[in-house]
Amino acid sequence: MTFLTLFLRGVGALPSLIEGVESLYEAEGGSKTGEQKREAAIAIVGSAINITDAIEAKEVIDAGQFTAGLGQIVDGVVACLNASVWARGKAS
Repeated sequence: MTFLTLFLRGVGALPSLIEGVESLYEAEGGSKTGEQKREAAIAIVGSAINITDAIEAKEVIDAGQFTAGLGQIVDGVVACLNASVWARGKAS
């Protein structure tokens, strides 16, 4: 499977992944900050798309910039979810 395919699958799974991270941390008493949840989501997606192998294979040439971009994608998905009916379901 190509890196691009893995990347797109990882990005496509973000909404459910973010919801899972939220649920997991709520079950622990909700003591995690937004930044900790964000870092967890980035780590899980990074693992799913196999960033380490992509760096070694030179498919990712700037790991820092790639991770920063992934963080922006996570932030965008969270913003969309927070502006949607999903957020209303979390508040009730």
